[in-house]
Amino acid sequence: MIGVLLVVSLLGAFGGGSGSDYGFINLPKSHLPLYFRRFPQLEQRCLEDETCEYRKTLASDAYKARKGTCWGYEDDCRKENRFSNPECPGDFQGYVKSKEAQLETFYAQADFGFVRDQIRETRIMCEPTFPHDSALECSKYLRFCRGRNIMVNFTELIHRREPLRYKMDVLSQGQIGGHCKLHRKRLEDELEHISPLQSWGPELRFFDTVDKPLSQGGTCDVTIERPAFIMKIDATINMYHHFCDFINLYGSLHANLSDPYGFTTDVQILVWESYTYDSPFAETFKVFTKHPIADLKTYAGKVVCFRNLVLPLLPRMIFGLYYNTPIITGCENSGFFQAFSEHVLHRLKIPQRSRTDRKLRITFLSRQTKFRRVLNENELLEEISENEDYLVNRASFTYKTDFREQLKITRNTDIFIGMHGAGLTHLLFLPKWAVLFELYHCEDPNCYKDLARLKGVRYLSWERDDLVYPEDEGHHPDGGGRHAKFTNYAFDAKEFARLVAVGADHVWNHEEYQHFMERSRRKQDKLLAAKEEL
Repeated sequence: MIGVLLVVSLLGAFGGGSGSDYGFINLPKSHLPLYFRRFPQLEQRCLEDETCEYRKTLASDAYKARKGTCWGYEDDCRKENRFSNPECPGDFQGYVKSKEAQLETFYAQADFGFVRDQIRETRIMCEPTFPHDSALECSKYLRFCRGRNIMVNFTELIHRREPLRYKMDVLSQGQIGGHCKLHRKRLEDELEHISPLQSWGPELRFFDTVDKPLSQGGTCDVTIERPAFIMKIDATINMYHHFCDFINLYGSLHANLSDPYGFTTDVQILVWESYTYDSPFAETFKVFTKHPIADLKTYAGKVVCFRNLVLPLLPRMIFGLYYNTPIITGCENSGFFQAFSEHVLHRLKIPQRSRTDRKLRITFLSRQTKFRRVLNENELLEEISENEDYLVNRASFTYKTDFREQLKITRNTDIFIGMHGAGLTHLLFLPKWAVLFELYHCEDPNCYKDLARLKGVRYLSWERDDLVYPEDEGHHPDGGGRHAKFTNYAFDAKEFARLVAVGADHVWNHEEYQHFMERSRRKQDKLLAAKEEL
């Protein structure tokens, strides 16, 4: 059962805009019907407010046609009204008893059904005894939690000399807590997943009650008034792993969406480590907060009170989202992953450019690393560049390449080609009609294939072992036997061109691509007509 007392008491806590300021919404146009469906009073206020920037959209026929649409985790959301429903063209035999069960399994594993289940599993762990008392509620295995008036004691961190990352002893007994009725047995029953990036168990096992209400003051050195998210993050240098963090943070916004300000960027984010946050993908945090990222050094030596605190879904949960997602065979196209992609591209203002020609945009990701380089890269690119239907671009996404510039390329790519590696995570931001061509998976065949299934883009990989030529058998730098990821490769140019042509056929025949090209044509016609009038 959901902790109703806590949910109700959080209503209005995410305030931060004036009556005529709707900038806190800032969602893609296609998400607005779902958002306003949850907050009909705000929708009505916007319709009546001439200063509301969404007023024209709310009155449009396109908006009205989708007004009944819901994300998929709401109690009253009918299946046919969901933001998106997955597709399961593959066989269900041997996995579940019916096609319907196959669809529902995928939806619960990898779509907004996962968020739905977190909400349904949420239980009160520390119960408030009066309206502004402390409170804490968590989902199963303490994978997602939120609370009010929570105290965290960081005083002992001032004496810690070792770097803190992936540590389970940041806190000790009583260094996190609140003034509320603690259901200790209920909390302890959820401590099965004690691991740094799998649950909040390592921290919440030390939760205890404090003697007086925190709202009375006198307990904390610092009080964080704005909503706060504490994040235990994965490897920030690696796009694949760091986007585990961002995907789960986005899911947590939905799990926490009990207030119109649930998508505001006026929040504080604290990473649960002592390293100053730095990443080639740091721009992505601007999707979620307009404030600097804090870390454990920020509050070392202090007792901190959080007025409203979220402990979001974690990057390496058992049977979690993205990493360790147990995707049922035969299904693809998660609406949750599509919504995440649209949300990020919208807030980072990455445009999708219209076309004036029919040429397919092909991006070849060139690796500048020691291993998994393509030895005959020039030959391959020359082979497909001869095709007048292709516009081929060689891209090198290094740590020095501005991430927004990378996304501008990706969003306007039809076929994205690259060797196995974290750069293929860019598939999250490809158009719906696009193709990911993992040139060679280096004996790790499911990683990006599964991610492509989640995003709903077509996946291709090398098919003929006799036409790929490794430089040597490959050996891990730290020793051990043969390892396919630690060498370089050459490929047969004709076979390469054949596979690219398979991808091109997919794009040209995709309904979304055809709609996009028709919109581009109409836009071009309007521009030409306008010029003629001048």
